Amino acid sequence: AASYDSLDWRDVIHREKPRAVFHLGAITDTTVADEPLMIRINTTGFIPLLEACIHAKTPLVYASSAATYGTPPQARERKPFPVSAAGRPDNVYGFSKWLMECEHRRLAAAAGHEPHIVGLRYFNVFGPGESRKGKMASMIYQLARQLLDGKRPRLFTDGSQSRDQVFVDDVVDCTIAAAGLAGRNANRLKPGVYNLGSGVATSFNQIVEALRTAMGLSAADRPTDYFDMPDSIRAFYQDFTQADMSATRDGLGWEPKWKPADAIGWYGKWLAGRR
Repeated sequence: AASYDSLDWRDVIHREKPRAVFHLGAITDTTVADEPLMIRINTTGFIPLLEACIHAKTPLVYASSAATYGTPPQARERKPFPVSAAGRPDNVYGFSKWLMECEHRRLAAAAGHEPHIVGLRYFNVFGPGESRKGKMASMIYQLARQLLDGKRPRLFTDGSQSRDQVFVDDVVDCTIAAAGLAGRNANRLKPGVYNLGSGVATSFNQIVEALRTAMGLSAADRPTDYFDMPDSIRAFYQDFTQADMSATRDGLGWEPKWKPADAIGWYGKWLAGRR
């Protein structure tokens, strides 16, 4: 079979005539520091597919990332991140995703028509199916496994770090809607780059509390073990993320259905039931 790099995407799309294309593949390990490798896989490999979809007028939805924000002023103020706040990523992964968006904007502007291309900045996705991601699985999954294994949940001091945790069901629903395949709001859909989060910042302490409640545990049963963040992680760590979902509601006619606390509780019970 042809490798990803050698595929003629124009030929593939002409032959298969897909209703839409979803591009979710990438190196997702945010600790990878090999910039040429990250850009070759995440950005350069994306461009021929982007060009082919624009040429064929085939809807394309691709995964960008909240990592494109880095640490904007809103993070220090603990306010939601508007789409316009991105562009100063803290790591190579976020930079590669920002470059994907730049190529999207460049080629869309040169197309002569408004192509149906949507980039979705996924925030912290969690839910069934993520176990294969290993160390890059969500904090919710990792903390749940610690609790289920009879261990103390381990958090960086003091557990107040907060992220926008978005349930995988909502991610799938929004991604399909962005392609115009959800059978609703298709006429309202406006191509572009959007946030895909819950719109809520959930602290790691709140995650542990929700998981304990779901599993019938108390803080006395599984007290939290706090430890200092290593300097190697601090260099690119996002203490706070929260998606401003207003543009997503306006441009895609979509908003999340799951509250993070409810989804975390459901997921904790689901993981416990699969032991």
